[in-house]
Amino acid sequence: MSSSTRFLVSMPKTSMRSAPATAKQASMRKIAVKRCATPSIGVIRSYLRTGAMARLSAGLDDATDTKLFEVEMMSSTTDHRNFAPKDLYAAAGVDTDKAEEGLQRLIANVRSTWPARDAAIGGVQLPIGYFANVIRIGDLGIAICTDGIGSKAVLAQMMHRYDTVGIDCVAMNVNDVLCVGARPLSMVDYIAVEQARPELLEALSIGLTKGAKQAGVSISGGEISQIKDIIKGHRPGWGFDLVGMAVGDVGLDNINDGRRVAAGDIIVGIESNGIHSNGLSLARRAFFEQNKFSLDHKFAELALPLGEELLRPTHIYVKEVLEVLARIPEVAALAHITSDGFLNLTRVAAPVGYVIDALPPPPPIFSLIEKFGAVEACEMYQVFNMGIGFCLVVKPRFADETIRILSAFGRQAHKIGYAVDKHPKVVRLTDSHGRDLVGEHKRFRFA
Repeated sequence: MSSSTRFLVSMPKTSMRSAPATAKQASMRKIAVKRCATPSIGVIRSYLRTGAMARLSAGLDDATDTKLFEVEMMSSTTDHRNFAPKDLYAAAGVDTDKAEEGLQRLIANVRSTWPARDAAIGGVQLPIGYFANVIRIGDLGIAICTDGIGSKAVLAQMMHRYDTVGIDCVAMNVNDVLCVGARPLSMVDYIAVEQARPELLEALSIGLTKGAKQAGVSISGGEISQIKDIIKGHRPGWGFDLVGMAVGDVGLDNINDGRRVAAGDIIVGIESNGIHSNGLSLARRAFFEQNKFSLDHKFAELALPLGEELLRPTHIYVKEVLEVLARIPEVAALAHITSDGFLNLTRVAAPVGYVIDALPPPPPIFSLIEKFGAVEACEMYQVFNMGIGFCLVVKPRFADETIRILSAFGRQAHKIGYAVDKHPKVVRLTDSHGRDLVGEHKRFRFA
């Protein structure tokens, strides 16, 4: 095998949209680097000293049995709308497509455990894949869900600060329980550790307690698992994972799965405070692997040093959303905006689509990730919340009152769009930069 990997870099001089096919045969540059070292888009862009957009593909050169990477550099005038976005999230270690395939295989088995839906005890009320499920116990519905903090645990180790991620664990669970119209009641946690460090466990409990008090829930139990052969920390000996499970209550007649959403209903979006608990793998790749920023680096756009900005705890929306549910008739749907971004709206049962055309500018952390990670807008909107952490879909006549209620709790909320009866399960989005995107099946593309 050859001792080096070769890159073929194509730089079209004119727009591929208007140029003849022969224009694609642009001049080529070959770059030799260490064998099997996959180049980052940022490295290639720096080498070429260009701000052009790039697309990376990999294959095998049969003649030399070496890996071949091709980078197609497109000028700013190139029509990039027909190019599939780079899946940098998968390159950062999170493959959502494979996770979805695995989920479908899992569902095929576990559904065989379900009793009849109308079973008085244990009847499962919703399909797997919604934000939470509801189990029937007589005339009462018990909402149940589970989630964790993901790779935010790595960032906590990088910062050597562990007293905030418990808030994220609570938030990721109770915000999901809200989405079926339920009131969160209690949580249990699961903490897997590389080593049972009392100071680590105490710090995690501080965040869990603070988050539980914000949400008005109890933490009624948990489990600590010492599995050093599985958990390997970014900081040796400090590796951990933190997962929770939350329960809530909802009347069987009040279960909300979004089936009442109708064309013309208004999407009220509540602002996030930044990245929350999704997309940290891609953010770390952009800032610390591709560009080598330090945790205490201060960007002019950010109020906090970079590490602290990324570690901001996820907003907990329980009290304000419960108040909306108590005072606003016909809340048609609720959606926690996490991974998959605004495509979470398409999880509702109603066969509707959405137009999102009044988004506020997102927090600056997102434009920095997009810039320094060379992440296309399509993937940004697939991975991140982009400034909106929770959505409520309400009738137009209740939209302003919903916003007033949320404002009374100190939340910034906006009418960001509306439901349509055309193009069911499709999100058409225009962001604050005027970029038009179309999203369906967990993917956005340029319109």
